[in-house]
Amino acid sequence: MEMINLTIDNKSIVVKKGTTILEAAASIGVDIPTLCHMHLHDMNIENKPGGCRVCVVEVKGRRNLAPACCTEATEGMEISSHSIRAINARRTIVELILSDHPSDCLVCAKSGNCELQDLAHHLGIREIHYQGEQSHYREDTSPAIIREMDKCILCRRCETMCNEVQTVGVLSTINRGFEAVVSPAFEMNLDHSSCTYCGQCVAVCPTGALTEVDQTGAVIRALSDPEKTVVVQTAPAVRAALGEEFGLPAGTLVTGKMAAALRRLGFNYVFDTDFAADLTIMEEGTELLERLNKYLAGDQNVKLPILTSCCPAWVKFFEHHFPELKDIPSTARSPQQMFGSIAKTYFADKMQVKRENLVVVSIMPCVAKKYESSREEFSVDGNPDVDYALTTRELAQLINLANIDFKSLPDEEFDQPLGESTGAGVIFGTTGGVIEAAVRTAYEVQTGKSLDRLDFEELRGMEGLRKATIDFDGLPINIGIAHGLGNARKLLEEIKNGKSEFHAIEIMSCPGGCIGGGGQPYHHGNVEILKKRQKALYAEDQSKTIRKSHENPYIKKLYEEFLGEPLSDKAHHLLHTEYFDRS
Repeated sequence: MEMINLTIDNKSIVVKKGTTILEAAASIGVDIPTLCHMHLHDMNIENKPGGCRVCVVEVKGRRNLAPACCTEATEGMEISSHSIRAINARRTIVELILSDHPSDCLVCAKSGNCELQDLAHHLGIREIHYQGEQSHYREDTSPAIIREMDKCILCRRCETMCNEVQTVGVLSTINRGFEAVVSPAFEMNLDHSSCTYCGQCVAVCPTGALTEVDQTGAVIRALSDPEKTVVVQTAPAVRAALGEEFGLPAGTLVTGKMAAALRRLGFNYVFDTDFAADLTIMEEGTELLERLNKYLAGDQNVKLPILTSCCPAWVKFFEHHFPELKDIPSTARSPQQMFGSIAKTYFADKMQVKRENLVVVSIMPCVAKKYESSREEFSVDGNPDVDYALTTRELAQLINLANIDFKSLPDEEFDQPLGESTGAGVIFGTTGGVIEAAVRTAYEVQTGKSLDRLDFEELRGMEGLRKATIDFDGLPINIGIAHGLGNARKLLEEIKNGKSEFHAIEIMSCPGGCIGGGGQPYHHGNVEILKKRQKALYAEDQSKTIRKSHENPYIKKLYEEFLGEPLSDKAHHLLHTEYFDRS
């Protein structure tokens, strides 16, 4: 690889040819501000339209300032990243952006997490000297995501996520000049499009143009209603990220503090979605073995590979883009929906609470869970199994609203009977975790033997596509893993074309799985944060006394008292679902 020499802020450096000025500066700790730029290094995908011009720098010998994000460094280049000319240009550019931007920062959902707001503060902008012409668009509200295009700065990060990373193809820039706007085709609403509600557009939006639907007010009203019994479930990935909202380092496990905070918010029962993850393994793992054994017995009509069905964005993706494959995924509901169904039947009966008076709230790393809870098939006579789905960020808002000093809280346990979980349930929150949890149970059920290891390193990692073969006592089981819908598409195309050799495939729509969900604390594309969250979940798995779903005593009790056995008629009715052609 050819190397070049250049100088940045009077410091000589050597970089690879083809490196941009922005990358070269970052390599020596010089932070040049950006708005439109986004580099997802692990995916080798970059958004650098050079449209905002916030990253301009002064290059000796050049008349015009150069945008650092899309200007290639050359041999002998002398760059000043913070000359008076560059700083004044940035201030002017940001002032011009602000002149066209709504000035409702104090009440904006993104306040405190807005990159434009932060940039204006860092540049010391206290007055806007220009009168812009603000655009006015109707607000687009869907079950999960709100679009306020008045606040869009046309950075096009959402386009990159939607089209290049997720390959959903919903968002694109339409019209030209001052009329340009990022929108679904024909300016239709998101809920009329093939949007999966994965929330990755929300995760990368630098302003308040894209946010999740806020359900905190509805939850507060439910908690204040004396007629309601309000229970809460918390997904595994939340405990590995919530602390970031309160200044704790990425990857800090706050399981006990989270349970304590939820009690102080007034929830009557604090449960763990990991319990339902164990339940999911019992159903999904049994379904895998049932299909596999039929296949081995010569049944040519059996549907393989079986695909996991925990991720609602992934489910909506194949319903829109691969409806001909809708008989292949497991029919098992997601842990969120299994929990809601069990809470409003088994638990409600135990507590002698009427279904309509039991409110189920879920805390999820995911924006699509809001959409999933609203699907008609997950309700009884109009009463949903899960009433409200809050993101990790929304939970942090509630904790702050209640003036709870999160960091000083003691560690508390979850309530029973829906709060006991195994290590297998915990790792549902990261890519590869669902299939690893399934292997731990499926192996022992299939072979009748105990595993000699519980950590399947070949199923772990952050590569977008992974494959492994697990030996089931002489029977090789081929497993595929994908995170990110663009990677999922590649595996689905193989299945569609009859080229797949897998027996089981795990798919999650978000980078890293649920740890990188659209409702998690903003990580700004920093994959190291995701790795720390992943490491935290594996650490909690290691700390568990029981690490296999089928050994969870409360799961055993649930089947003995209520469900009978995995895939029973009652289990099918309460814990399984069907999929629809939405093409």
